[in-house]
Amino acid sequence: MIAGWRLIPYFTATLVMIPVGVVLFSLFTPAGDIWEHLVENTLPLLLVNTFWLALGVLLGTGVLGVSLAWFTAIYEFPGRKFFTWALLLPLAIPAYVTAFVALGLFDFTGPVQTTLRDWLDSDLRWFPEIRGRMGVIIVMTLAFYPYVYLLARNAFVSQGKRSLEVAQSLGFTQRAGFYKVALPLARPWIAGGLMLVLMETLADFGTVAVFNYDTFTTAIYKAWFSLFSLPAASQLASLLIIIVFVIIALEQHFRARIRYAESKKSQRADRILLKGKKKWLVLCFIATVWFLAFLLPLLQLGSWALQSITSDFDLERYQEFLMHSLSLSGLAALITCTVVTMIVYAARRFPGSSMQFAVRTATIGYALPGTVLAIGIFIPLAWLDGQLSDWAFALFQIETGLLIQGTIIIMLLAYLIRFMAVSHYPIHGAMQRITPSIEEAAMGMGLHGWAMLRRIHLPILKSGIFTAAALVFVDVMKEMPITLMTRPFGWDTLAVRVYQLTSEGAWEQAAVPAVTLVLAGLLPIIFFMRQTEH
Repeated sequence: MIAGWRLIPYFTATLVMIPVGVVLFSLFTPAGDIWEHLVENTLPLLLVNTFWLALGVLLGTGVLGVSLAWFTAIYEFPGRKFFTWALLLPLAIPAYVTAFVALGLFDFTGPVQTTLRDWLDSDLRWFPEIRGRMGVIIVMTLAFYPYVYLLARNAFVSQGKRSLEVAQSLGFTQRAGFYKVALPLARPWIAGGLMLVLMETLADFGTVAVFNYDTFTTAIYKAWFSLFSLPAASQLASLLIIIVFVIIALEQHFRARIRYAESKKSQRADRILLKGKKKWLVLCFIATVWFLAFLLPLLQLGSWALQSITSDFDLERYQEFLMHSLSLSGLAALITCTVVTMIVYAARRFPGSSMQFAVRTATIGYALPGTVLAIGIFIPLAWLDGQLSDWAFALFQIETGLLIQGTIIIMLLAYLIRFMAVSHYPIHGAMQRITPSIEEAAMGMGLHGWAMLRRIHLPILKSGIFTAAALVFVDVMKEMPITLMTRPFGWDTLAVRVYQLTSEGAWEQAAVPAVTLVLAGLLPIIFFMRQTEH
């Protein structure tokens, strides 16, 4: 049993590295004419588009996330308590949903431009082009800023206004104190949030597909399903995974430099009361961001859903979409949290550098785009499927056909690999609350292995496991590329239905599955926020 516990993290790390190795190995097997065509005509554009998109989203989320975190953590103004948690609600809306809402509202034929042309009697040549690069950057910024906001706010709250008081004692103004003292102290947290944003941006498929903005993820999908070349798709994925590995190394470097230095007095320090015009300017800025990122998409989705639900809504089909989404999300959350709990427990029982390396490797999947994972898992499982079929025919003269392909096994494996990191952080954090003395007392009473995990650890880990399950559940509900590329025939989900309708420009019809996605994601997000406050 002891050897079994030790093997769990290593086995899981190996499972994660298999799709990565398969994708990287494709670099040594060129795909011929198709790959040459991609390199000559497509790759330069993909690199340029991906670079400017990543840079723009990083700048946008950095400015928004840090400023919102600073205002809600340090200052007191009307509505602060509400916006402290409400600014996290955009996490419940998938970026691709915000994308098609933005196109439906602000495109040339949308209600905003149509109304302005009628009012102003003008052709609106000055109106910005929503379908361009800037439109994609704005939508992703509004969707991903909560990652930076959440981490930066934790840093600013731990500082309190004491950092400003120290700066003022040195002769700095409040503004200079922010740039000279508070911002450098929060830099590791901000860097961590920006790394999450960068990985999400590189992994995104739905948003860029809605805007028809070509990046690596859309090229991988087109190479597989339009050019019917799995090797070409794999080689594009290998280039993307190299970029992602560089990002992982940077993220680990920044995380290693984080040092916690908080005091209870700083946490309880009174906030700075804003007066006069300043408090209303801050309130207007925060309310505008929240309105654009959450309330406006939700209101527009609700309006479209009411218009289309009577004419185009098929209750049986949408019940099937909902059941597929809920069952996949529930199974993925159950499997992922179970595996991660065993990994965390094994790492606790048998600490060491090799064990920590195995745990870190097992949890890098969140940084891998869904398109990369889909390809990396599909190739070895397709090979295994062929081997099983050959063995069955050779041994028993039975033609089994496809045993693994065309099932939800591929999807669940991809979900497990991608979202183990999401569930690892809350469960690992809950494990830190269990002191060694508790385990020593349990071992003195004869509890070991599964018995200790079941009777001692699980009751204490319960809140962390529930938080992890909520996060995995909402992430799987929103996940599009893995589901789109590996789903069995007829296994459409709400996310896939949104993609199918938006790719045809049917914004109103897409609102019904989108609203269902948002409502399903709100409850886990609220639960997560409450756990964070505790």
